[in-house]
Amino acid sequence: MWPIFQTAAAAVAAWYLAVALLDRDQPLFAPIAAVIALGATVGQRGQRAVELVGGVVLGIAVADLIVAAIGTGPWQAGVMIVLAMGTAVALGGRELLVAEAAVSAILIATLPGAGAGFPPDRFVEAIIGGGVALAVSVLLFPPDPALLVGRALNRLFADLGRALGDVAQALEQGDAEIAERAQERGLGLSTHLIDVRRELLELRETARFALPRRGARGQLARIERSLGPVDYAARDTGVLARNALRFLRAGAIAPPPLYESVAALADAVWELAASYDDERRVERVRSLALGASTQASGLAEDARDLRLAELVVQVRSIGVDLVRAAEQVSGVEQAPRTDELLNT
Repeated sequence: MWPIFQTAAAAVAAWYLAVALLDRDQPLFAPIAAVIALGATVGQRGQRAVELVGGVVLGIAVADLIVAAIGTGPWQAGVMIVLAMGTAVALGGRELLVAEAAVSAILIATLPGAGAGFPPDRFVEAIIGGGVALAVSVLLFPPDPALLVGRALNRLFADLGRALGDVAQALEQGDAEIAERAQERGLGLSTHLIDVRRELLELRETARFALPRRGARGQLARIERSLGPVDYAARDTGVLARNALRFLRAGAIAPPPLYESVAALADAVWELAASYDDERRVERVRSLALGASTQASGLAEDARDLRLAELVVQVRSIGVDLVRAAEQVSGVEQAPRTDELLNT
């Protein structure tokens, strides 16, 4: 219901603003433009919202220029759609802007009485309505940046934790099929990372300029600081899954400390995901990740099989990555411990 109330309020505000600025009794196109634009932009961000509002204004402007010459009706609507969409494409508009331009042109071409009146007034009304919609959707009631970025990050952690859990299970059971599943999850981690970075890029300005969302800046800063180590952990997990699959296909048997350490890394991922909201979890991440790295390191001295040595190296690397990510979340780095771990 909240987006519905926002749209209704925007339509009323656009009406009264047009009355005040244009001195018109029936500024019909201002609330119509606000409803079309806001109905499409609820939940959208930045450039997408601007494109949708621009499409509304462009469609009304193009149709307004020619409606007096050809009138209104079905075939006129077809002509105006061609002209509005063609203009949008010529101006370099993307799919959203082009589609909204067509919808707005249909409105002018089919609305009774649209051919009457002074055309520039309708264009100015469209600008007023679109401006109100943009202000409502981007400035007054913007989407929650921390929520949207957090959702993208949680999808990344979910597959990262599951991939590590699958590797641990595959090594424990000697099941290559489970390792294949882990490898598939590992390949998809890069897509999740791209999604998180895109959300951060699109919503950074919202958190900076939209007053209702300025409180999200701290959470976004924690996510941005820690994303580098998380990226390394995701890449190392993909390598670990691939090496585990090769290890199992060769008929090798994993020693218990190996799959136990990988399972501990999976637990550390879940704790890391929770630490963004509860920094007390950071120490638990450190304990699990460092413990897993230390446990796996004990196998290095006896690792005569090169494939086993590769798994040990990846476990240690992921452990260090998770520890550093946790340190970035808390803002308190304890580099000597992680550097010492890297050198052992």
